[in-house]
Amino acid sequence: MRYSKEQKLDIGRQIYNHELTRAEAMEKYGCKGTFLDTSIRAYKESIGVPTSTTINGKKSKCSNITELSSKEADIDAYMAMSKEELIDELIKTKANELRAKKGYEVKGVGVNKEFISLNNKNTK
Repeated sequence: MRYSKEQKLDIGRQIYNHELTRAEAMEKYGCKGTFLDTSIRAYKESIGVPTSTTINGKKSKCSNITELSSKEADIDAYMAMSKEELIDELIKTKANELRAKKGYEVKGVGVNKEFISLNNKNTK
């Protein structure tokens, strides 16, 4: 069954505010869990609540770093940069994203470079 955007947001609101459980909503509206997930996500976006980035139920390790780098990005600073500076900044950002995916972060430069593990697991 197709629901309008308003109906979808209302279903998401009811579940988000704990007026209905997921099981009750599935029974009442005759829909699947994935529809409920998208309804809740749409409701959260409509009220401005940030949605979390998850992979297999766990928060992504790289989501924190990419969120921080995107928050720090100031459009005016980028507008003032030359083409070469923009390319350098893009390379740094890509390198940080790849490091985050592998599970580490780099602080410092040259001889003082320090590799910091993002997960607290033993590497031995």
